[in-house]
Amino acid sequence: MDLGGKLFITLATFVAIFSSNHPLVNDITRDVLSSPLISWINNLISYQYDYDYGHDYIYNHHHHHHHRRHDGGDERKVTSICDDFPTDFPPPDTNTTSTICVDRNGCCNFTTVQAAVDAVGNLSSKRTIIWINSGIYFEKVIIPKYKPNITFQGQGYTSTAIVWNDTANSSHGTFNSGSVQVFAPNFIAKNLSFMNVAPMPAPGAVGAQAVAIRVAGDQAAFWGCGFFGAQDTLHDDRGRHYFKDSYIQGSIDFIFGNGRSFYENCQLTSIANPVPVGARVINGAVTAHGRASKEENSGFSFVNCSVGGNGRIWLGRAWRPFSTVVFASTSMTDIIAPEGWNDFNDPSRDQTIFYGEYNCSGAGANTTLRAPYAQRLNDTQAAPFLNISFIDADQWLQPYSS
Repeated sequence: MDLGGKLFITLATFVAIFSSNHPLVNDITRDVLSSPLISWINNLISYQYDYDYGHDYIYNHHHHHHHRRHDGGDERKVTSICDDFPTDFPPPDTNTTSTICVDRNGCCNFTTVQAAVDAVGNLSSKRTIIWINSGIYFEKVIIPKYKPNITFQGQGYTSTAIVWNDTANSSHGTFNSGSVQVFAPNFIAKNLSFMNVAPMPAPGAVGAQAVAIRVAGDQAAFWGCGFFGAQDTLHDDRGRHYFKDSYIQGSIDFIFGNGRSFYENCQLTSIANPVPVGARVINGAVTAHGRASKEENSGFSFVNCSVGGNGRIWLGRAWRPFSTVVFASTSMTDIIAPEGWNDFNDPSRDQTIFYGEYNCSGAGANTTLRAPYAQRLNDTQAAPFLNISFIDADQWLQPYSS
């Protein structure tokens, strides 16, 4: 059985246990798992079942075809799993684009995403679209800096996923733990998920950081993507990045790094443990931005997003002294702690961090008890953060349909 098949069984078992009344699962543990995660896994399981058993064949890794006998005793026609695949795909190259495809069952150019990346010409000025068929791709994927202009095109973030399970401990550091690591510029991802399925230990455990994707190349864009993990899910490392209509899940610092990034219409979901009513416990944070100096030009801006889930969390904590984060026109549930933000327990950072909120709504958006260094922005202060000019997108961001 290949690694993807093993992961499929693992995820199926995972759902069966955590969705049941299994004696090992208490209510709090079960609540840690957000319903979108369970839905995501169930969709993949449902897709896999339909793909393997919904046609007139059974397929295995070696492309052997087996007859299936039905009640009447007749043999149904045996066909290949690839018969339904378009005969004219991938399309021919143009002057500006090349398309290659990945299908883990062998109906395409490649069966792994990494093999497709490796096949892309070094320093190519053409855009290479790597079309990834539905399924779980259980592999660690690295796009080196000399492979620019690559697009990952999935079939939906609930049906296409790249998954791995490294942690800071297993990979010799948080930065190396990403299931996918992007070092090249001009990367685009559409309609797929990035996931780290490393077991989630006690919150904040040393070495437990498990990154789903590290984005360290300039001018990257993500459309309709999913990011699944717990501590340190999305490493928004460095460069200018755009995230649109995406789902981002985690617990502690689940969006972190020193990128200059614009998040538009994204759903941010905390899977921190639920906190009993009245308990003064903080067990998560959405962001940990890492701007270290005034000279750096970095920050996170969230516009028309939503923040919800479980736990009692901060909007951000100041990983480095000039940490910069703004939430605008964003709805927040009551999981947001009244103080909203944290200076990493270093009051000397209060004079240099920039944490702002503008026109937000919901029970968590009440700024009455916010930390004294948090700013309730006026129109003029908020203006630079409210559109894609924040990341100079007029110079590089291509329309979704391009």
